[in-house]
Amino acid sequence: MPVERTGESPLRVAVISTGGVGSIAVRVIARRANYDLVGVWVHSPEKTGRDAGELVGIDPIGVNTTGELDDIIALQPDCVVYTAASPEMDAPAVRDYVRFLSAGINLVTTNTPGMMFPDSWIPHLAAEVREAALAGGVTAYTSGIEPGFAGVQLAVLLSTLSSSIKSIRTQEIFNYSQYPNTYVMFDAMGFGRPLDYTPLLSLNGAQQFAWGPPVNMVARALGITLDEVTETYERVATPRELVVASGVIAAGTCGAIRAQTMGMVGGQPVITIEHVNRMAPDLAPEWASAPNGTYRLIIDGEPKITCDLRLGAADTPAAANDAGMEATAMRVVNAIPYVVAAPAGIATSLDLPITAPRHALVSP
Repeated sequence: MPVERTGESPLRVAVISTGGVGSIAVRVIARRANYDLVGVWVHSPEKTGRDAGELVGIDPIGVNTTGELDDIIALQPDCVVYTAASPEMDAPAVRDYVRFLSAGINLVTTNTPGMMFPDSWIPHLAAEVREAALAGGVTAYTSGIEPGFAGVQLAVLLSTLSSSIKSIRTQEIFNYSQYPNTYVMFDAMGFGRPLDYTPLLSLNGAQQFAWGPPVNMVARALGITLDEVTETYERVATPRELVVASGVIAAGTCGAIRAQTMGMVGGQPVITIEHVNRMAPDLAPEWASAPNGTYRLIIDGEPKITCDLRLGAADTPAAANDAGMEATAMRVVNAIPYVVAAPAGIATSLDLPITAPRHALVSP
């Protein structure tokens, strides 16, 4: 049940897109006492003009969707939650960010990992977003569970227990068999493709685009100067056909991948973000294993620290994936009041206080 509203003025919030993460954001914002959901943008005509609550599977909330960003801007919300994804990656998103920020609207997004640490992002894009935010007197913030939390904020938090550090490694260990996005799974990551296929993730610099900024942000937090950021991409074929949420993976095609983004000092990796993703739990047994939905942090130093963060039900791939999406959405939804209160510009998780949720407590 929702928490009863208090005397505080709720922040007016709009959500951009109603995919998996956006729908979660709509459902939570609609029930939180400190938010007033005022607008929802959708990308397809069949979703336009519908009650946003009914569209995302809850009771009607009296907010109809629109397919026009100008309609959202005209509402002048305090903040926009931007979750719209595109194969074009950052370019269309940045155009939208600039429109909102220039109009004096704060923005939180689960896209654009480079904006998590703009010093490591594409310089002209960082400049465009920063200039728009400063002109509008508002703030832009990017986060998620990974990248955004496990390999960044949690890693830095755990390091406060250390007297000396040799290396930090973050591992995402997930079964992706219930993740339904065919483009991301097949074209971007390479699942279900022949082992000589070139997915986006294997391209030189692709991982640095996604996970280089978090690696550099941890280095900045710890005062480490990296020599370079390198990456590796490995894959293992499945010996049998797999039928998964994103399609059919034929025997002999990629069934498991391991990707590492490594911040190097003196030829040795000192900060690593590693992804071990499988379409079946028995594939690539030589790689790191853990209950599904695990983020493992390993700090080699004094003392040695190992921390497993687990999302969802470990024995149910769908539950772990759903929990990961919910955690991704909450990283930005919970940050809204802190972003609205932050100085204008691009904020990182090192700039904001701990973004603890407000009005999240519900009756048992």
